[in-house]
Amino acid sequence: MEQYTWIFWVLLGVALIVAETFTLGFVLLWFGVGALIAAAAGAFGVGLLGQFLIFAIVSVALTAASRTIFANFLSRHDDDAPKMGIDALPGQIGTVTSASRGALNEGAVKVYGSTWTAYPEDDVELVEGEKVEVVRIQGSSIYVRPVVKHLPDWRGDD
Repeated sequence: MEQYTWIFWVLLGVALIVAETFTLGFVLLWFGVGALIAAAAGAFGVGLLGQFLIFAIVSVALTAASRTIFANFLSRHDDDAPKMGIDALPGQIGTVTSASRGALNEGAVKVYGSTWTAYPEDDVELVEGEKVEVVRIQGSSIYVRPVVKHLPDWRGDD
């Protein structure tokens, strides 16, 4: 019976590689490769314990190596990378659609077509129709401050 264990390893390896196509983790592939290598060892007469050790060592080594390679070459920690989605909101200008109410001066602000629950950064009231700048995001709420209505004197007249 032990001479046919390599068939089990082949079936397990193929099943794991096929299962990898349905997952996002990129882990099952390496266990499938480990199972196929254990199958090759079993076909050459290595015992069941040796096959299992080969499977475990190869699978763990390939998984660890791929994580290291992916972390070094595929990850990007660029501060200059363009911000998208919710990360792009701070600094953007929105319009108050619902004036302040309640103890926390909660209002609603429309930014890029989406309406957000908004709180003033300072203790000021939000006035409907007023332009505000998004300061920060906390949870599903934004904190805003009124946009300065006057421009600095660009001519330098004193």
